[in-house]
Amino acid sequence: MTLQHTFQELIQSYDNDASSADRLWKEIERQYNAASRHYHTLHHLEQMYAWLIPLKPHIVHWEPVVFAVFYHDLVYEASSGKNEENSAEIARQRLRDIGVPEQTISQTYELILATKKHAISDNPDINYFTDADLGILGQDWPTYHHYLKSIRKEYAVYPDFLYNIGRKQVLQHFLKMERIFKTPYFSERFENQARQNLQQELNDL
Repeated sequence: MTLQHTFQELIQSYDNDASSADRLWKEIERQYNAASRHYHTLHHLEQMYAWLIPLKPHIVHWEPVVFAVFYHDLVYEASSGKNEENSAEIARQRLRDIGVPEQTISQTYELILATKKHAISDNPDINYFTDADLGILGQDWPTYHHYLKSIRKEYAVYPDFLYNIGRKQVLQHFLKMERIFKTPYFSERFENQARQNLQQELNDL
C-alpha cells in the first residue's frame, strides 16, 4: 500500500467524499515536496511509517499515530521555532473538518508537539512515535551522512559559522541524553550507531 493510499483510506474512513481525501493529500504532497525540503520530505514519512508498522500491536492508539506521521512536519521553515505548533494546529483544523473525534485529534496534536523536544514520555505511543522520528540517526554512516547533508541544505539560509554553532548544540543535546531512543525496540536497534554517527558529525564540524 502506498503512502498516498494509506492516507486517503484513513481520511475516507471519516469522510466518504473522495474529493476531501484527494484535497488533503494534495496539501500533504505540496508541502513535503517543496523545493526547500531535502530531508523532511515524503520519503521521511515513508521511513517513519515503515518503522512503526511492526509496532502496531504495541501502540494503544494507532490512528492518531498515523495522522501524526503525515502532519508532524507539514510546516517546516528553517528560520521558525514554531514548526511543530503550526503543524499541530493545521492537523487539528483538518481533522475537525472531516469529523474526527476530539480525543483522536488531541492525541494527534500531542504526538506532533512531542517532536519538538523528543523527551521521554509517560505515554508509550509518544515514545514509539518520537523514536521513529529519530530513526535516521541510527542508520549506517553513508545513510546518515546523506541525511546531514540534506539538513544542511534545508538551512542554506545560514552561513557555515552560524549553522555550525547551532548544529553543535543539537548534536551535544542528543549525546548528553541518557538514552536517545526511549523504547527498547528502537534503542536495541539504533542507539549505538546513532551515538557513533552524532559523535562523528560533531568531530567533523
